[in-house]
Amino acid sequence: MANDPYQTLGVAKTATQKEIQSAYRKLAKKLHPDLNPGDKSAEDRFKTVSSAYSLLGDEEKRARFDKGEIDGAGTEQAPRNYYRDYAASPGKDTRYQSTSGFSDFGESDDMFSSFFSRRGRGQTRGRDLNFSMEVDFLDAVNGSKQQITLPDGTTLDLQVPPGTQEGQTLRLRGKGGPGSGGSPAGDALIEMHVRPHPIFTRDGDDIRIEMPISLREAILGGKVTIPTISGHVALTLPPNSSTGKTLRLKGKGVTRRGGGNGDQYITVSITLPETADAELTAFATSWRAGEAHNPRKTWGG
Repeated sequence: MANDPYQTLGVAKTATQKEIQSAYRKLAKKLHPDLNPGDKSAEDRFKTVSSAYSLLGDEEKRARFDKGEIDGAGTEQAPRNYYRDYAASPGKDTRYQSTSGFSDFGESDDMFSSFFSRRGRGQTRGRDLNFSMEVDFLDAVNGSKQQITLPDGTTLDLQVPPGTQEGQTLRLRGKGGPGSGGSPAGDALIEMHVRPHPIFTRDGDDIRIEMPISLREAILGGKVTIPTISGHVALTLPPNSSTGKTLRLKGKGVTRRGGGNGDQYITVSITLPETADAELTAFATSWRAGEAHNPRKTWGG
């Protein structure tokens, strides 16, 4: 079948919705125009893949395609409304067959009203249009206003809600393809891709960072300034803090959809000066208790 969305995505007709989504994401990451600047072939394939996913990714549209009600482009297939169509294939539809000869026309009111009502189906909801968009990490977790430019040059204002995740799809109702016969327009579906951050890592609704500290801070502890997704805060580092120790800032994570926020976790990492310090070297050499301390004693051997 020409323009078969299953073949386009490289999945079987028995594929689950999750398998279809996975196949689409794999192809989209490979063919995305941002990763293939100037490659018209990749751009055209990306559009074809996006169109296929807009159909198969929607369970209702997928079911209609499987039934032959729409084609691979989402276009309505014309219903078989004429008597000769049904007469040519009596095994498939017998609504115009009868053993009473011309006596069928005694029920002409019902038959013709059904016939013309079926012919009058010219209303088709507009197609959903699929796009992808990259946003900075902080714009995704804190929410932001963005603008997306459509292929025809028009722009749409997009409100990115707080807590937006990688791969999440935002829907702009009525911003898709135009409908026919007075039917509503389709929707614009924007798949969000979040750029990584140099400090923050997201873990569900929690935020994690690795905090480098000096040897002096590790031994003595004290006040340190910590970056969070909502700004810098002061944190008390306990004395004698080893690498791997994790501290928690309650409520400094991502805003949850049902209310409240996740937490931020800070993992300590002791960092020595890049150049050797003579005083520190002399101390370590003469520190007898340090020589006796074996942090790997549980390993055995």
